Amino acid sequence: MGLTTAQKDILDKAVEALHTRGFHSQYPEHPAPAIYGETADADGKEAFKALRRKNFEELQQEGATSWIGEEHSPYFDAAVGTKYPAFSAEELINRAEKAFHSWRKVSLDDRAAVLIDALDRFSKRFFENAYATMHTTGQGYMMAFQASGPHAADRALEAVAAGYDELSRFPSKATWDKPMGKYNMVVNKEWRAVPKGIGLVIGCSTFPTWNSVPGVFADLITGNSVLVKPHPGAILPMAIVVAEIRNALRDAGFDADACQLAVDVPSAPITKELAEHAKVKLVDFTGNSEFGSYLEKLPKAVFTEKTGVNSIILDSVVDIDKVIQNITFSVCLYSGQMCTAPQNFFIPEGGVKTPDGIFSFDEVAQKFADFTNGLIDNPKAGPFVLGAIQNPNTGERARNAAKELGGKVWLETRTIENPIFATTRTQTPVVIELSSADKDKFAMELFGPIALLIKTKNTEESVALARELAEEHGAISCGAYTTDEAMKEHIADQMSLAATPVSFNLTGGIFVNQNAAFSDYHVTGGNPAGNASFTNPGYVNGRFTWVGMRELA
Repeated sequence: MGLTTAQKDILDKAVEALHTRGFHSQYPEHPAPAIYGETADADGKEAFKALRRKNFEELQQEGATSWIGEEHSPYFDAAVGTKYPAFSAEELINRAEKAFHSWRKVSLDDRAAVLIDALDRFSKRFFENAYATMHTTGQGYMMAFQASGPHAADRALEAVAAGYDELSRFPSKATWDKPMGKYNMVVNKEWRAVPKGIGLVIGCSTFPTWNSVPGVFADLITGNSVLVKPHPGAILPMAIVVAEIRNALRDAGFDADACQLAVDVPSAPITKELAEHAKVKLVDFTGNSEFGSYLEKLPKAVFTEKTGVNSIILDSVVDIDKVIQNITFSVCLYSGQMCTAPQNFFIPEGGVKTPDGIFSFDEVAQKFADFTNGLIDNPKAGPFVLGAIQNPNTGERARNAAKELGGKVWLETRTIENPIFATTRTQTPVVIELSSADKDKFAMELFGPIALLIKTKNTEESVALARELAEEHGAISCGAYTTDEAMKEHIADQMSLAATPVSFNLTGGIFVNQNAAFSDYHVTGGNPAGNASFTNPGYVNGRFTWVGMRELA
């Protein structure tokens, strides 16, 4: 089989991008008809409609004990209705183990070829997957298309490239020739990269593919079989990906059970049973810290992305309006339901320095509220940037925040109408002022559209608090605004000690929420927000073991 010329070119460019860290994307992020075809969007919408209220048969996972699924669209305010084949944990494990022993012996080039083929197949379903993502997560259409489609595929390819690079780093054979005086000791040596076994990838409800495909493809490129366990509220996007992986495996002559979809419903979960099974050797998880910490204690290789408390540090700016516009967009984007969304905005009590003088804390807070309101009330942007609330508890958290936290409310949360879906579940950001003395109130993640403007003594205290929170509770992102080079270095130094990446002085069309494949390491693995980072070498090296064989020549 092997890699085709086109596949080898894709892989070589991806590996090169890993090393250079510049911009690289294999899958165009813009849903333009000139790229994907004039009817691609309409065809994708119809394909999604055709999957509703039906059994998802195309997985071809035969012998299901039942067909289950309880996904609910926060746009339709109705059940998606798609059902998926359900199996006992033991049956899934048995099939995965059988497939593992054939898949692990497949050559590295053949594995890479199958996975690149699977991504090519998936790319033809980006629009269908976008609608599946919208109606399970509540993401707006553009985010759903980009994050669940091209960006997820790029992250998957990144994992394939990283695995391929690490598995190709050392020779598989060598002759060891040691001079011993009158003779030489000659030993033939061989090394095998032995995969760990069965992997389990546990997905989340808000970013079902972007957060899951790196682990799936990292497991497969390193020779492990994998069970894909989506969140029960967002199964369909990953079901489409798994179906195309299984199609690529089957058409190449391999056991499709090297990748299986494992589903459950909230009333009958199977995640713990799978994770604790002795034959499951690898676990990838995205979700809350409590469950992630439980998984990290299991005696197996575990890769987690958990919750964190993300900060923005305001010190001095060139253009206050451009800065506030940027950070309020980050708050509104997908109603704050991103793991990289900022929550705590540290502002000195003396105000923020600008070329036009000092903007007081109150002036900055008022601008923050006004710009947030302006975006929300923009009929061409607000409903689509905010999207919908995936989990009703998230909306309730925002509605109760002012009462539970106290502090001055600069902007009340409210609902808005979506011009396309009248039943959309919405909740706009609430903006609350706290002081640095209220650490017990802002030292936890308040997931959703909640922005806390925290008055500090000075920027030094802002930095100290941001670092402390990252070290104790985790952080995935941090934004900072300063025109002072010494302060910039101080922030970079302190936050790096807390293993938290910093985005400096972002304005315009780039936001602290965003992470790019092949360039940005998503989560560092160095603070409580997660113990892994995709995609660095450790993310793939932990999935196999080098084992050596020696024989006298």
